[in-house]
This record gives sequence, structure tokens and C-alpha cells, in this order.
Amino acid sequence: MGTRRAGGGKSAGEAPFAAMFTDGTALGADVKSLWRSARSTRCEAKSCQTGKISTAEAAVQSHTSQDAAVQMDQRRNAAQGFQQEVYVDDTGLLSFLQRVEDTVTKELNKNWKSHAFDGFEVNWREQNKTVLCLHRLSYPEAQQQKLQVTSVSWNATGAVLACSYGQCGFLFSSLEDGDWSTAKSYVCTWNLERRGLNPQHPDLVVDVPSSIMSLAFHPSQPSLLAGGLFSGELLVWDTSRTEDPVVWRTGMTDDTHTEPVYQVSWVPDGQRWSCPRLWSAALDGKVLSWQEQEGRLALAGGFTLGASQLPRRAELRKLARGKAAVGVTSLSFSPLDPCVFVVGVEGGSPLKCSTTTVSCWAPAELAFAPHAGPVYSVSCSPFHRNLFLSCGTDGQVHLHSMLQPQPLLSLQLSQQYLFCVRWSPARPLLFAAAAGEGVVHLFDLGKSSQKPAASMEQAVGQGPVHCLEFNCRQPQLLAAGDATGMVRVWQLSSDFTEQGARELKHLEQLASETRG
Repeated sequence: MGTRRAGGGKSAGEAPFAAMFTDGTALGADVKSLWRSARSTRCEAKSCQTGKISTAEAAVQSHTSQDAAVQMDQRRNAAQGFQQEVYVDDTGLLSFLQRVEDTVTKELNKNWKSHAFDGFEVNWREQNKTVLCLHRLSYPEAQQQKLQVTSVSWNATGAVLACSYGQCGFLFSSLEDGDWSTAKSYVCTWNLERRGLNPQHPDLVVDVPSSIMSLAFHPSQPSLLAGGLFSGELLVWDTSRTEDPVVWRTGMTDDTHTEPVYQVSWVPDGQRWSCPRLWSAALDGKVLSWQEQEGRLALAGGFTLGASQLPRRAELRKLARGKAAVGVTSLSFSPLDPCVFVVGVEGGSPLKCSTTTVSCWAPAELAFAPHAGPVYSVSCSPFHRNLFLSCGTDGQVHLHSMLQPQPLLSLQLSQQYLFCVRWSPARPLLFAAAAGEGVVHLFDLGKSSQKPAASMEQAVGQGPVHCLEFNCRQPQLLAAGDATGMVRVWQLSSDFTEQGARELKHLEQLASETRG
């Protein structure tokens, strides 16, 4: 391709091309923006943020409110929109009531005479069957001497519990080898309602020169406590006195017992319920009555049980030690008839006795079928005048009627000895028994006549439970003492303290059974 040369001269062949590439200036073009003018008209602004959002607060409650009453508006015009006026046929209603009057009256009379709900009380509390151990009471000094709990008793207020420490003489086959009558023992009391209770520090400790076999608080004077000693003597303490608490005693005379006193009991003296007499029973076969006289216990009456004075059908077993088979080991007066009492004897037969017997030399009226060994405890029912319980070395509990010699029930509760049995003060069909295996059994005859309703392990493998007592003021409390020197206070649930419907009728049915 040729090169363009500089200079003014052109050749003939280049003339047309020179005219085509002549430099010149053209006018500019101007196009107006319609988009910008439109946006300006709409007042739009170019920005990264969106336009402002309009908001308004709305309260939870409505701006207006209106009360709506439970009752309908009484105004007639307000009710018209809801329901129409009800028409009552008075004549038809009267005719209907006249037709059913006889039937309704008959049914009401039938219900009124019914005994289906006798004794029934509404219980709004939740039922449960638990048994809790509230307290474990002990006196370390007595435990160090290997003394056992021989008896327990609640005072008249139900707040104070007393226990006696000693040696349970009837547990040993060789009593003559040791002088238990001079063995030191203790009486201890605890106020369970006192603030700051120390279970190993009794409120009162009384030293006693002879082993204590039995205790009983006075039924109306909370501070008076009676005790029967192994030596045969009886003492009464005033537990409100810290110094020299002994207030009455029998001393050792020809009138007193000559063998261990296994039971003491306060019993109303005739019509004078405020002045009960103290009764005692011992292995010498005597059941004696005592009253306070000139600052001491004086003999007021009593009986002596001898083999020749018992009913002919009494089947008493001979004892290996050659002692009298009528040695009294237990005593229980009927709460419903204080003239009637039952005794348990070493020969095995419970005996029904009476304080009104014409001949005081033969107070026993009826001998019951014997246990296969000594009877250790008897307990009269607080709900039926003819029923009582007995237990002994054969491990059985017998339910007796005082109207027949054969037991109504025989329950094998232990393979070892049963040392104590007590009726519940709140439940007609409930009783407790203390076993040689170290267990306390609760038995509910309304639910089973074969097995306990509950069994509490008191001293399993360490020794037997010797004694137990229900708290009459607080029937949910049950105290039991054992061979380890421990007293446990059990709290029973409502299932064991509240009387069920028709329970008294069930007890009456048991009492009416006849056994040959």
C-alpha cells in the first residue's frame, strides 16, 4: 500500500480521495431524559434505605370493655334474644307427684332404717399404709449394763413416755442362780412434745434397787407412775419431782407379794372414777388391790389363786421348776366392766375372774383353753365386753369370748415367744403383738385372719420385743421396748387409726361365733 506524503501538491490520480477525507465539524445532538423528569415529578429520591414504614401501637386490652354478669339480664327484652319463656304445666306436675308419692316415701323409709353407713365417717385425707419410726429412745448407762426394757407406759396427756430397765426374769430358766431382786435398774421418762428432745438423755432418771417388771401411769394424774418390782414391792413415783420422787410404797410386809410383780394397773373404784385403785399381779398367785393411806400404799383387798380353787375343767400344765402353775403373769380389766378381769398364768390357761364373786377365795369363774406354755399377756377389748386376747410361749394369739372356753381364733404369729399383745384404742379389729424375733406385728382382723397387716422390724437378730403400748390420747403412736434397751415410737398411718364402716358389726359377728 502506498504511503501518504506530506506537501501541498497532489497528483491527478489522488484528487477524488482528497475530497472525501476533508476535516470538518458537525453540530452535537441533545436528547432529553424522560426518566429523570418523571422521577422528579413523583418526588422520588435515590437511596439505599426503603421508605419510612408507618407504625401504630395496639394495646393488649381492647379500647372498650363491658362487664358480663353471671346471671342473665332480668330485663325482658334482654332475654328474648336467648330463650323463649318456659311454660310450666302445674297441673301435670302435681299429678305426677301424687302418682309417685307412695313409692318415694317407701324408699325414703327403707333408707332411713338402713344401717349400711353406720360408723362411717368421711375421710378427705389420702389413705396410706405406711408405718414410720419417729423416735429411738435409750439410756446409754442402762444399755452398758445390758439391761433390757421390761415395760413402757404413756401418761394421761399422751405426751410423756416412761420405760423401765431391768432383767426380764421369766426369760431365764435359772433365776435361782442370780439375785435379780437386788439388781440395779432404772425408770426413765421422755416428754416427746418438749422442744429440743434428746433421745439418749431422758428428762427423768430414777434409780431403783430392784429390777422393775411393770409400769402404769395414773389415768388422770399425769405425773403419778406406779411400778412393780422383782422383789414383790410396789412403788409410786411423782415424775414432776426431780429429788426423791417416791411418794408411796408398800414396803416388804406379810401383805405384799413375795414374788416378781409382772403387772400393775389402775382401775376405777366403783363409781369413783377420779380415785382409781392400784391392782397388782405376781407369780405368787396373788391379785391384790392397793390404795393410798397415810402416805403409803395399804392393802385394800385381793385374791389368791390356787390350783384347788380353780374351775374343774382348768387344764394347767406343770412347770419344770416345781413352782405353782397358777403364778399370775398378766392381768387385764375390762374397760367396759371394771368388775371383770382376765389373768394369764404360768400353767397356760387364761382365767376369767370377778371382783364381785361371792367367795373371795375362789374368784376364777371360767378357765379357757390353754396355750402350749405360760401365758405372757392378756388384753381386754375396749369395744366389746366379752372379747379379749392372750399370747404366750407357743407363739400364738388367741381371740377369746368370755362366754365359752374354746378360742374363737388361734393365730400363729411367731415361731418363738410372743411377749405382749394389745388391742388398739381406735380400731375395733386391730391389735399389736411383740414377738421374740424382734418384730412388732400389726394384725387387722377385718382384712385377714391369717397374716399381719404390717410388721415392723424392731430388733431383728438382737433380741425379742418385750413390751408395747398404744397411746390412748394419740392412737397413731405405738411404743415398743426390746432386749437391746431401745424404745421405738412408731407412727401409724390413717389406715391403722381410723375406724372403717361396719367395723363394730364385724367385731360383733366374731364375738357371736361358737366353737366346740
